[in-house]
Amino acid sequence: MKAAPVVAGGLGRWSSAHWPWLLVVAAWVTALTASETGWNSLVNHHELLEHSRLPWVLTLLVFLLAWQLMTAAMMLPSSIPLLRFFRQANHANQGGRGATAMFLAGYAAVWTAFAAAAFTGDTIIHRLVDESGWLSERTWLIAGSTLVIAGGFQFTPLKERCLTQCRSPFSFFVRHYRRGVRGAWNLGVSHGKYCLGCCWALMLLMFGLGVGHLVWMAGLAGIMLLERTALRGLKVVPAVGVLFLIWGGLILWHPAWLPGIMSGTLE
Repeated sequence: MKAAPVVAGGLGRWSSAHWPWLLVVAAWVTALTASETGWNSLVNHHELLEHSRLPWVLTLLVFLLAWQLMTAAMMLPSSIPLLRFFRQANHANQGGRGATAMFLAGYAAVWTAFAAAAFTGDTIIHRLVDESGWLSERTWLIAGSTLVIAGGFQFTPLKERCLTQCRSPFSFFVRHYRRGVRGAWNLGVSHGKYCLGCCWALMLLMFGLGVGHLVWMAGLAGIMLLERTALRGLKVVPAVGVLFLIWGGLILWHPAWLPGIMSGTLE
C-alpha cells in the first residue's frame, strides 16, 4: 500500500524537475509537425506578410503567438539553469506556481517585444523591396548584411558583458532574486534583457534568412546553448563571428554563396 504514494511522489519530483525540458521537446515536436504539415507559415514572417489576407495588426498578433513556440524551442534550453535556481528558492520560500509563471512571462515579454520590433522593421524592408526595382533584384544583400551584422556583434563589449551574465546563472540569481510574484516578474525581465543583449543579432538572422526554417532554428539554438552553457563556450563566440563575417562577405560579393534554403525566403 505504501508503494503507490512512493511511486507517485517519485513521478511528481521527476516531472517537477524535468518539465522545462518536456516543454522544450514539445515545442520542437510542434515546430516539426507544423513544418511537415504545411503550417510553418505561421512562424515564417515572409509568408505571413506576402500571403496573409489578415490586417497587418492581426498578422503581427498571429506571428507573436507563434513566436512563443520559437522562444521555448530555442531560448529556454539555455535558461534552464537559472530557472532551476529560481524554482528551488521559490519552493523553499513556499512560493506558488504563479511565481514561476510570472518569471517565464517576464522573460517571454522581452523576447516578444524584440519580435514585434523586428517584425515591424521587416515589414518596412519588404515595402522598400517592393517599391525599389534595384533592391528587388538584389535581395541577397539583405542576407549578406544580416550575417555581417551578426558576425561583427560577436566581438562587441555588449556581447561580452551580457554573455558573462548569462554564463553565471547562480551569481545573477543571487543579485537579482526577490520573493513574490513581482520579484519573479522582475527577475524574468532582467534575465530576458541580458539574454536579448547577448543573442539579439543571432536571432535577427531568423528574420534576414527566414524565420521558421528548422535547420536555422536548430543551428542557432545550438550556438546559443554552447555559448551560454558549455565549458568552452567562450571560444565559440569568436569562431561564430569569423564564420558569419566571412560568409556574409562572400554573399555580398556574389549571391551564389547564398544556399537555396535561404534564397527562397528572400524573394
